[in-house]
This record gives sequence, structure tokens and C-alpha cells, in this order.
Amino acid sequence: MVQPVQEKVKSKPNQLQKWLIWGIVGVLVLSASLYIFVSAYTSRSLPKIEGSISLQGLQEEVVVTRDAEGIPHIEAGSLQDLYIAQGYIQAQDRLFQMDLSRRQASGELSEVVGEVAIDRDKYFRTLGLRRAAVASYDMYSDEAKQTLEWFAEGVNLYREQAIEENRLPVEFTLLGYEPNEWTPVDSLVIGKFMAFDLGGHWSNQAFLYWALEHFPEEKALELFPTYPEGAPTILSSYKNIDIDIESSLAKAVVPEEFNGSNNWVLSGERSVSGHPLLANDPHLSLGTPSIWYQMHLKAENVNVSGVIFAGIPGIIVGHNDHISWGVTNTGPDVQDLYIEKRNPDNPEQFLYNDEYEQATIHDEPIKVKDGETIEYKVTETRHGPIISEFAHEAGADEVLSLQWTALEPTLELQAVLEMNVAKNWEEFESALENFNAPMQNFVFASTDGTIAYKANGNLPLRKNGDGLLPVPGWTDEYEWTGYVPYDELPRSVNPESGYIATANNKVVDESYPYHISHYWAQPYRYLRIEEVLEEKETYTLDDMKALQMDKKNLHAEEFLNELLQVLDTEKLTNHGQEAIKELKEWNQFDDKDLSAPLIYHQWVESITSLLFQDEIPEDMLELFRGKSMVVDELLRKGQMGQTSVWFEQNGGYEEVVEKAFNLAISTLEEKYGNTPKEWEWGDAHALYFAHPLSSSSSLLEFVFNRKDPVPLGGSHITVQAARANDEGLVNHGGAWRYANDLADPNSAEHIVGPGQSGHVKSDWYHQNIDDWADGNFYTTRIDQSEGTILTLVPSE
Repeated sequence: MVQPVQEKVKSKPNQLQKWLIWGIVGVLVLSASLYIFVSAYTSRSLPKIEGSISLQGLQEEVVVTRDAEGIPHIEAGSLQDLYIAQGYIQAQDRLFQMDLSRRQASGELSEVVGEVAIDRDKYFRTLGLRRAAVASYDMYSDEAKQTLEWFAEGVNLYREQAIEENRLPVEFTLLGYEPNEWTPVDSLVIGKFMAFDLGGHWSNQAFLYWALEHFPEEKALELFPTYPEGAPTILSSYKNIDIDIESSLAKAVVPEEFNGSNNWVLSGERSVSGHPLLANDPHLSLGTPSIWYQMHLKAENVNVSGVIFAGIPGIIVGHNDHISWGVTNTGPDVQDLYIEKRNPDNPEQFLYNDEYEQATIHDEPIKVKDGETIEYKVTETRHGPIISEFAHEAGADEVLSLQWTALEPTLELQAVLEMNVAKNWEEFESALENFNAPMQNFVFASTDGTIAYKANGNLPLRKNGDGLLPVPGWTDEYEWTGYVPYDELPRSVNPESGYIATANNKVVDESYPYHISHYWAQPYRYLRIEEVLEEKETYTLDDMKALQMDKKNLHAEEFLNELLQVLDTEKLTNHGQEAIKELKEWNQFDDKDLSAPLIYHQWVESITSLLFQDEIPEDMLELFRGKSMVVDELLRKGQMGQTSVWFEQNGGYEEVVEKAFNLAISTLEEKYGNTPKEWEWGDAHALYFAHPLSSSSSLLEFVFNRKDPVPLGGSHITVQAARANDEGLVNHGGAWRYANDLADPNSAEHIVGPGQSGHVKSDWYHQNIDDWADGNFYTTRIDQSEGTILTLVPSE
């Protein structure tokens, strides 16, 4: 029987529905299968943390206990076994990070990521961090070289196993390469990169030179941190000099301006326990994995715990069973730009004291993934590498070279290894003598009750000039003549106040005979630490941890009331008046749930924008590292009724403040709606630990990063240091926080964000994000450890 047409028509959608359902099921099954395969493949490279592993080179068994936070406690019978194990265990957790770090510092990223990294590679080849690491290695003691060799041996044992068993971290598969063998120089070049990250102020010298070229002198000098002594003499040196700063240095890699830290130490007289208290939270980039790797090392006379940069042996900050120490960046002027005059008849020669000298030419070929090798050459004068030509063809008549303490042979790792076994201040200070670059503020405490401080590192002595501006390189009038004597570096032992604190602030008064820096951090973090440490007689370890999370904004305490007095409330919109109400009721803490911090920070940012954005190109603003301090000083001048070229050209102090407020409110309305009291600081200030590959695609971002940013309090001027980028994501702060009470030298409180592991499938990959944001700590001990046990045994 013929089926009715109507029934045929009805049956077609049902069949289509079945096909559609089966198609969806097929896609889901395929996706699930793909997910299971990728998950299983990725899991192959998870570190083995239980059982035993045979390793060549070991003398005896090594026990590695992973505690609840994933921190490895390594106990060995000899130093050889200890450092082989340290290299192996670091590589288990962080091999990709280690490889990326050495490639970045060495200028070898293009080889694995392609042409996108060529300019970056050129810059780091020009600086020559690897050349400096090679020169440094030659100066190390035989004992320190042996430690580097043992550590490299351990890294390579893991590398070889991972390649042989197809268990390399998934990042290597995504980029399509295998890591090269690890060498002792690789560890040293990572150390040199950290000196770069905390480095100096050449970029501001270049910016101030640019400002003098583009603005009238009075206007340019307002951008200086201080008026340069002898300015007419220095400025006269620039006559007939033509250096295009914008095209020469716009692509330079400039470290984060706010790299710094907090640290403080209290004597036993100021603690409830009767023993010294010490706290430290180094402020560096926040990312996945953490810049810090926490470990506990025990063998022979070593029993030390703390953190190290992945790829380096030893412990750089932490404690042993006798002493504890912490660091902040001193921020010294240890970089000078020299204006070099090239021989017009020979581009490899430069004028010096009326004669042309031959420069050193370094061949630095750059391999490029899926491209041809670039034949790149670096020119180095007596002062240092020419850095103003890395982005374009060489040949200009005048160029800029860079002299920098970290480009000289230095022995930081040797100092670290000696610090690890020091038992008192005398031994620790003796070890510091080899810690030359970067210059750091060390605070110290010991079980014998001593507390101490030293600003440690090579600090140049100059014939003329003081690190504010580029100086003539064609004469010996501006040469470095040596370094501040070690015994005359800033130092304090057992001060009467009973405490010592640093927060990248100015550490000396005007009586100190040597120049250290023009670019101290804004003083607000230090002032708040000092304020809290003066509140009562004695403190506990919990007080120290609470202070690390303190969000009091002393910048607002200084400026807010004066700024509010400028505003004519009758001229403001209703939303503007509501915002003022929030500011007047604000307790001046940068809490994530409050609207006032968001309004205040946006207001200050708008003042900065109105002053500079129309006249200073974005690339030059990147070189303007002391901008916040300059704006603060201009605001102080305005509040005191003093004139400023930058304010006057924009209508005067009061008009700029009012325009900036209205601009801030309109900006916030556009982003967050029309109800100021519902705005929250955390909306524009959210924590996000990004993986280096996550920016490549939304899929990798989903895989490697925590999906939702976490609203966060604090700011770059509070003790709880947290700085957001232009997208409102906090990517800078105290990635590791640490505090301990020397009443129990075997114990300390820590938190590493986002976690200990660099492996996306590890339980310790992102487990600390919320605890880090909330200020929760975990306890580690060096006299006992519990957790999973891995035994490294000598291979037969």
C-alpha cells in the first residue's frame, strides 16, 4: 500500500532528528576520547613521587619526601648526592620553565617559538648575559664549580629519562622540540637574568635624554627625580649629538618598574617569644609556574630550607637551623649609558681620549624556528655592548653603550652556597662579600639573638656623573674608578629600635658619603611597616603574617583630602557626588570589596594621563620608570601653590585635578555601570597566574590557566603588594611570602603562589591560589617531614 504523502512528510524530521542526535553523540564521544587521550598523554610526564628511581652518579640512597604542599625535602649522605638530587627533582617539576628561562636569558627563544621572538633575542644577545655567565664560571671556586656540575648532572639524568620514555612535559610537545643538555653556565645565566630583572636605571637615563631633546629645559627637568648637580656641564656634552632614542630603544626589554620586596626583622626584645622574628615577601612577576621553587636540602653540614629560582642549586632566601634571612632590591644606579662616537672610516672603532679604539665584535647567530638563521653581530666598546642598534642596522655616528655591574664576572651562587651553611652574622656577612649583582638589602636574624642588615653588592664609584643621564664615552672624565669598599656599604647590627625594615625605600640619609640611587620606591610601603612596628612593644609570628597582608594606602592618606578640597561639588554629576561620598567615608584600605580604592587609583591614573599622554609617546612612557615619584612631587608642588610647567600648560593644578576626577568617573561608569557604591576594587584588580603558553590560544589559556581571575585587595603602594596590568589582572606581587620565629629555628611559615608544580595535571599546580589571595600560610620544618617518599638509589 502506498504511504500517504502527509505521513512521508511527517517522518522526515524524525529521521533528521535521529541523525542529529547520533551526530551529537559522535562528536561527544570523539571529544571525550580526545580529552581522555590528551589527559592520559599529559599525565605520562607527571613526576614519580613514590617508590624508587635508579640514578647514575649517586653514592648512596637519597630520600625525597614530598609534604602536603608538594615541597620536596631532600636528605642525602653527601653533597654530591644532595645536588644531583636537587637538579633531578627540580627538573621533575619545572623542566620546561628551566629551559625557557635559560633560553630567554641567552637570547635563544626564536629557535623554539619562531620569528616572534627575534627582537627579544637580539636584545638579550646584545646585553650578553650568557657571555657574562661564561666569564663568571671561570672565576668560581673548584667547590662551587663541582656543585654546579652535580646539579647539572641531576637535571640531565631526568632529561634523558624523560626523552627515552617519551615523558617530557607537554609544553615541549606543543612547541615541537626537545631540551638540550643542561650545563653549569645555564644555571649562572638564569642568575644573571634575575640581576637583569632587578637591574638598574639605564632606561630612565635614555628617557631623560629624550626629554631634554624634545622639551624646553625647565619642562624636562621637572621629569627628573632630582635636579642633576652640574646640569649645565652635563647638558653641554650633548651639543651636536644625534641619537634617535625612539627608534633605537623602543623594542628594548625593560623590567617591571615595581620589582622590589618587603622585609623586616625584630629583635627578641620586640617579640613575645623573646627571640628574633623575620619576614620577607619578594615582589616579582606572578605567573604559572611560580618564579620561586621551594625546597629543603639536608646533607653533611647543610640543613637549609627556602626558595630558589628553578635551574639553580642551593637556597637563595630562607633559613637553616641557626639563621634566617630575607632580601629586597636596593634599586641602585649600577648602569650607565655612554655616548660613543664612531670612526666614520671604520664602524668597528670608537673615539676615546682623541684616539680611535677597536671594539670587540661578537658573532651571535640566531636560529629561527621554520626560518633561516640570522647572522647577528654585537659590538662591545670598553664600556659595554652597544644597545642602541639592536633593533636596526648599525652605522650611526653616535650610539649608546651600556656599562653594568652584572655584565662583569660575579660570584652570586658561590655566595648563596656559603650563606646556606652560615651559623652566625660574621659567617653570613663574609659569604655576602661574593654577592655582587644585583645589589640587595639583606636582613638577618640568628638564634644567638643578633639581627642585622646590609645593602650588599657592587656599587660604582664615578669620576663624574651620577647615573641620571647618558655620559660622554669619548673621554675618561666619566669612567668608573672602582666600587664602594665592602666595609663601607650600608650596614646595621642590633639597632636600638629593635627592628630593621626595608621596602625598596631610601636606605641612607644625607650623611652617607656615596651615591646609591635616585630612584627609590615611593615610601608608602616602608612607612606603613614602620607605623605598624611602632604600634606596640612586642609582636608574634601571626602579627608578621598579618602585616604582609596589610592594605593601608598611605598615598591616599597624604593626598586624598587635598585633592577633594579642589573639587567644586556643585559642578559634579550625581555619580561624581556619590563617588566623593565613597571617598570621604573610606578607611583608606585598598580592600577588594570597596569602591573607594577603585575611584582613587583611577583618579591618580587620570591625573598622570592628562599630564603626559599627549606629549610623551607610549614607547617613551615605557622607559619613564620614575613616573609615579615625579607625579607625586608635582602634586605636592600644586598643593603648596607652586607652579609647574606640566600643570600650567594643562590649565593649572586645580583644573587638572578636576578634569582628572571627571575623566575617572566617566571611565568607571563605562566599565562598571552607573552606581559608584557598587563598584569594587576587585573588579579592576584580580589575581591571574598566567602560563607562558596561554596567550597563544584560548584553548591553551583554558588548559593552563585558572579559568576565573580572583578579586584581590592591596595595590602597588600597600604592604600587600599587588599590581595589575592594563587589563586589570594582577601579575606582580609577593609570589612567595615567608616568616619565622627563631624561637623554633627549624620551623617557618610560607606560601608560594600559585603552587609548587609546573605540571598542569599535578595536584600542586594551582592549589595555593586562594590561600595566597587570602593570606593563608603553611608550615614547613627542617627537623622532620611527612608525606610521600621517593628513594633515589645508585644504579648498578
